[in-house]
Amino acid sequence: EVYMPPKTKVTRDDIIDAAFELIRRYGVEALNVRALAKRLDCSTQPVMYHFATMDDLKETVYEHADLFHTQYLLNARGQKEALLEIGLNYIRFSLEEPHLFRFLFQSGQTKENDLLEMINSEELLPVLSAMKEGTGLDMEKTREVFITVAMFAHGYASILVNNDLEYDEDLISAHLENVWNGAFLYATKKERK
Repeated sequence: EVYMPPKTKVTRDDIIDAAFELIRRYGVEALNVRALAKRLDCSTQPVMYHFATMDDLKETVYEHADLFHTQYLLNARGQKEALLEIGLNYIRFSLEEPHLFRFLFQSGQTKENDLLEMINSEELLPVLSAMKEGTGLDMEKTREVFITVAMFAHGYASILVNNDLEYDEDLISAHLENVWNGAFLYATKKERK
């Protein structure tokens, strides 16, 4: 009798990780059941067993990517103001993880329907809390400043990820700082009235 080792079982997490890596490396367009099965070295059955549809899988991988993105944003590299650092990280992310950036922000995959929903989303709480602590503003003002800087950073990131522009961190940092100072000044001025 020949001993056959048991086949390794492909878990839901294995599938999510493999899908995340596929998107990260090749973009969301590369994600399909066959590509996943090949990457996991299994048949298409485990993938279809764990996820009824590709949309279910994309939704789950989106949450995984969103968490990855939040951790990336909160990973302070410099000694800059917390929000500036987060803004720079947002822009850096678009350059270092272009496929994930497009998947998260340009694929129509976001769960939130509008800006207000996005700003109030649970995923953003760690970012806003870090900012609130650093600024001493109340949560409403913190959100206002955040929206202003976030829109600016998103514009920059989108331009960089979709065009062949040179990344000039000093210039971008100076621009972000101007936007940040303006938004912060406006929020504190409104507070004193």
